[in-house]
Amino acid sequence: MIGDARKSSDLPSESVESVGALGDSGMERREAIKAMGAALAPLPILSALQGQGPPAQGTPMTSQTQGLKGGPRGGPWDPDLLHPSKEWPRKLSASELATLSVLCDTIIPADVKSPAASAVGVPAWINEYVSAPPDGQQRDLVRVRGGLAWLNLESMKRFGKPYRQTNGAQRTAICDDICYLPKAQPEFQAAARFFDLVRDLTAVGFYTSYEGMKDLGYIGNVALPKFPEVSAEIRAKLGVGS
Repeated sequence: MIGDARKSSDLPSESVESVGALGDSGMERREAIKAMGAALAPLPILSALQGQGPPAQGTPMTSQTQGLKGGPRGGPWDPDLLHPSKEWPRKLSASELATLSVLCDTIIPADVKSPAASAVGVPAWINEYVSAPPDGQQRDLVRVRGGLAWLNLESMKRFGKPYRQTNGAQRTAICDDICYLPKAQPEFQAAARFFDLVRDLTAVGFYTSYEGMKDLGYIGNVALPKFPEVSAEIRAKLGVGS
């Protein structure tokens, strides 16, 4: 009858022989076919997942949840970029941020082309970065906190006031001793590693901001209605005819 299960003659010969063997050992042919059908049915967990819909917000991506359709869940593997969430508390204190801001502005001060690093939010971005849960950022948090404490202690020893209250020449005098790790004196090695980290983070934070990209003359991320023609001067340099 149309719609019935496949006849045993449609099964591969190995399967038919297996069914016959099962029947000879005491299992009825009908029961054997039922057992084979059950073995080939979808796994229960897959059927259950199909009826569940997408997991809740923040559910980690696993082999069981991959492929399920729906909107972004907002977790680390499927962030909701239209509605970002801050998933960790900021660790640096107000005093530490004040010292960090002065250091960032010593590394990238304001000039005629662009503002200082603190004016575009670099200290807040560094705070977000080093406060993040991954182990690497947690190690960086320890180094940043230790380095900021060292800056204030060194400044108090040299000038009798915390680093954020020093003038430009005094700040430069301290930074000159820690700005290049290969040439730093043994007593400044740890501080030089701290300075390397903050200098890198300051540069990343500043030059990925709108003001920083403008300072670099970066002209990407702009829609073009059409591609401009290559000038004759450039074609001549490349040896390409018109």
